[in-house]
Amino acid sequence: MTKSTKSIVVLVSGNGSNLQAIIDACEQGKIPGRITAVFSNKADAYGLQRAKNANIPAVFVDPKPYTSREDYDEQLYSQITEYAPDLIVLAGFMRILSRDFVEHFQGKMLNIHPSLLPKYKGLHTHQRAIDANDQEHGASVHFVTADLDDGPVILQSKVPIFDNQDAEELAERVIVQERQMYPLVVKWFCQDRLTMHNNKAFLDGTELEEQGYAAD
Repeated sequence: MTKSTKSIVVLVSGNGSNLQAIIDACEQGKIPGRITAVFSNKADAYGLQRAKNANIPAVFVDPKPYTSREDYDEQLYSQITEYAPDLIVLAGFMRILSRDFVEHFQGKMLNIHPSLLPKYKGLHTHQRAIDANDQEHGASVHFVTADLDDGPVILQSKVPIFDNQDAEELAERVIVQERQMYPLVVKWFCQDRLTMHNNKAFLDGTELEEQGYAAD
């Protein structure tokens, strides 16, 4: 691995469609980085199979032997650090990470959340947006901090909510946007263009707005 090529570790719990988008972008040379490992807390997560298909180490860390979140995260941290990651990418990782784990990787961990943060932190975001009669919904890529879905937003993408649209249909449209957004933000980070300071996101040295980057 050249000095300019970043080591990326991805954490997944499910299908891994965003993982696949990042794998593809790396293979196409769009991201100056390489996914060095994929970790999951679910043995049957299809994201692990996506990693194997791309000849990327796929690691299942079973939560069952650990009595606390902190003990599990300590083991997860120990195994992740073997890959000397420059960046940790959460791609549908459905565990809340402990404060110590997050602080180990402060400013080097990204997450994508299916809402226009700060709206609808947590679960069931699509249905909550529909129930609130929102006109638009979307996804946010943000730096991870110790508080759930609360780190500074880097980029958002919006989709309109159509009449009589159900949560599943809305989710499918948001996922299309996610697959374009996430590789772009990973690219910015791997290009050393994206940083976090004092709980603020900066792109090319310019502090981003609360809703993240907005093109002119």
